[in-house]
Amino acid sequence: MGRITQNYAVTRVNLGETVTVDTRADTVTVEEPLEIRVGGPTLTTTMRTPGNDIELVHGFLHGEGLINSATQVTTARYCAGATGPDGANTYNVLEVDLATGVRAPGLESLRLTTTTSACGVCGSTSIDQIMGKSAHPITPVELDPRLVVSLPEKLREGQKQFRKTGGIHAAGAFTLDGEPVVIREDIGRHNAADKVIGHLLLEDRLPAEDLILVMSSRASFELVQKAVMAGFPALVAVSAASSLAVELAREAGMALTGFTRENRFNLYSGKLRERS
Repeated sequence: MGRITQNYAVTRVNLGETVTVDTRADTVTVEEPLEIRVGGPTLTTTMRTPGNDIELVHGFLHGEGLINSATQVTTARYCAGATGPDGANTYNVLEVDLATGVRAPGLESLRLTTTTSACGVCGSTSIDQIMGKSAHPITPVELDPRLVVSLPEKLREGQKQFRKTGGIHAAGAFTLDGEPVVIREDIGRHNAADKVIGHLLLEDRLPAEDLILVMSSRASFELVQKAVMAGFPALVAVSAASSLAVELAREAGMALTGFTRENRFNLYSGKLRERS
């Protein structure tokens, strides 16, 4: 498996009364391509931080509506022929075989351009299409405001690589009482979500009807799509929400918060628990 972080010598410049310059080691997050092949052909290539790649591919396939259970994937393995100049396995190509009877991805599912860490792969551009794909209808929940504002800090407690680099996103699944179930990090926010959802899929914990998805990023359409497909009743984001993300959350009946901080948040969709 490739490294998650890498050290570089950098020049640190500080501007005060005088300009000071010094050279020191800096730890950065690794970004490498992951080519996903399904039944032979390449389905997509995404830029990701190495680690938990099997979870990532399961979460990605689930979010695209290609699988709805872990049993529909018979094998997921690194390609033995994917080697670097030194002849060592790069661990950057995953080959997936689907179970007999599971429809292979059609031409409409192919993503032959590389997906950057800033933008995920969204196979649907229509809210109606997503609602038709989802195998997990959402059971709405009422959010406890105090619980909501506590979740970003609980997510940060599990962000080990962020503390080293300051440059990596995180996603986490938490119980409705605020207990962490799984936290994953990746340079791509969509990949972090896929790793969490893939973990839950492999643990037979989907639909995530009793869990909250927490993201260290903004709430984009693609992230709400993944949450809806996995059956999360709520998504908590530390940054803004997009217009299409709000519309999809409202259509699906999923609670959505943004700008979630220590003592405030915006509620874009869903209801709050009545105070006693």
